[in-house]
Amino acid sequence: MSFATLLSQEQVERIHEASLEILEETGMRVRYEPARELFKKHGCTVEDERVRFPRGVAEKYRKMPPPSFTFHARDPKFDKTIPQDSPVIVTASSAPDIIDPVTGQERRAESKDIARIAHLVNELPGYDIFSISTLADDAPPDQFTISRLYPSIKYCLKPIRVTTTDMKDTLSVMKMAYMVAGGEKAYKEHPFLTHHYCPVVSPLTMDRLSTENVMFFVKEGLPVYPTIVPNAGLTSPMSMAGTLAQGNAEFLAAAVLMQMVKEGTPLIYATLGTVADMRSGAYTSGAIECGMLHIAFAQMARFYHVPCGGYIGLTNSKVNDAQAGYETGMSAIGGLLGGMDMFNIGGLIDALKTFDFAKAVIDDEIAQMMKRMKRGISFNDDDLGVDLIKEAGPGGSFITVKHTISRMKTEAVMTKMADRDARTIWEKKGSADIQARAMKRVKDIMVNNTEPFVLPELDEKIRAEFPGLVSGALEAVA
Repeated sequence: MSFATLLSQEQVERIHEASLEILEETGMRVRYEPARELFKKHGCTVEDERVRFPRGVAEKYRKMPPPSFTFHARDPKFDKTIPQDSPVIVTASSAPDIIDPVTGQERRAESKDIARIAHLVNELPGYDIFSISTLADDAPPDQFTISRLYPSIKYCLKPIRVTTTDMKDTLSVMKMAYMVAGGEKAYKEHPFLTHHYCPVVSPLTMDRLSTENVMFFVKEGLPVYPTIVPNAGLTSPMSMAGTLAQGNAEFLAAAVLMQMVKEGTPLIYATLGTVADMRSGAYTSGAIECGMLHIAFAQMARFYHVPCGGYIGLTNSKVNDAQAGYETGMSAIGGLLGGMDMFNIGGLIDALKTFDFAKAVIDDEIAQMMKRMKRGISFNDDDLGVDLIKEAGPGGSFITVKHTISRMKTEAVMTKMADRDARTIWEKKGSADIQARAMKRVKDIMVNNTEPFVLPELDEKIRAEFPGLVSGALEAVA
C-alpha cells in the first residue's frame, strides 16, 4: 500500500534539520538528575537542568532503534508487531468519566467499569490492544494503578498497555504481573504489559516521574514507548510546521535517551499533536488538524525507519452523535492513508475525558473497516475475473457463481452496526438508531463468555498480596 503525504522529501529533511538545531542550541530542560548524568556521559552539554545535544550525538543515537515494535499478550495468538501487523488498534485511555451504560448519565469511572470494558475489548474483533480506558475513582489511595490493572487482567487476554505514576506504583504493577505470569523469569520471556509515558512535557521539558519510569523499563528490557504531545498555540508554535519541528525534536530527545540507556531498544514514534482552538483554548483532539499532524509525523517516522502511531480517531463531541462520527472517521482514515501503524481509538468522547460503551462498539466497526482498507485490493488473475466476466457476458449475473460465494464474507466488511436494510425492514425491526443497536451489542457481550481469565487460586493469592484490592468483578448491563 502506498501512503498519502503532506510533506515533500525536502520538507521532511528541513524538519529534521530544524529539530537538530533546536536540540543543539536550545536543548531540553531535564528535571530527572540520572537522565542528565546519562546525557552528559554520552556527550551532551549539561548546565543546571538544561541539556543540549550536539548534532553528532543526536544523529548517532537516533539511528539505533529497530524498525519494529511488538505488543505481547498473555495468549500469544494475540501478539501484534508493527509495522507488519498494521494497523494495530489500541483503545484510547485514562478517561476520568464514563457514560453509565444503565442510566445513560455521565459519572466518575470505577473499577467495575474497567472490568466491563476489558471484557468488551476482548470480545470485539477490531481491537488489538487494551490500553486501560478509564481511571478508577474507587481505587484505594495506595493502589491507583493496580486497581485498574487487576480487572483488566481478569477479563482481557489481549496485550494490555498501562501507565504508572511513581516508582512505588510501578513496582506494585510489576509484582502483580509477575504473579499472573508465574514468576519474574516467565513474565520477562513474554511480557504481556506494554508501558507508556509522556516523558516530554511540551515545550522541551522532560519531567521526573515519567522519565524515571521510561529509563527503568528500558533497563529491564521490557516494552515501553513515549508519546509526544505538542499543542499548537499553547505549548508549541501556532503553525503546523513549527509544531512538527518542536514535536520532532522532543521525540528525538526521548529516543536518544532510551538508546543511551540500552542501545537497540524498540520504540514507537507516538504522538498526539493538536492545534488549539484559540477562541477558548480548547483541546481539539477531534480536529482535522490533529489528523494532518499525524500524517506528517508518520512521514517523519518513516524517515527514521521506526514504527509510528498515536491518539487519532478521537472527538470533542460530548455525546455519541454525528460530530463524533465524522471527527473519528475523517482523522482515522487520514492517519491510515498517511501510513500510521498504531491507532489509539475506541470509546472516548469529550476530548479524551469520557468513555461511552456504544462509541466503543461503533469504533470497533470503524477499526474493522480500517483494516479492510489497509488490506487493499488483490490483483491475481482469479480476482481480476476476466474469464468470469466473459462467461457471464452482457446482461449476465454473478450472484450464484462460485467466485461470488467464496468471497462474499471476505471481500467486504460485514457490518453489524451500520444498518443497510431497506427503510421498511428497518422500521419492522423497531427503527433503532446506531446508538441503540450498539448498546444492545454491549448488553449481549456482557452476558457471554464471562468467566475470568484468572483462576480462583491465583486470584486468592493476588488478593492476599494486595489487601483491600477492588473486587474486579464483571457486572452485567441491565
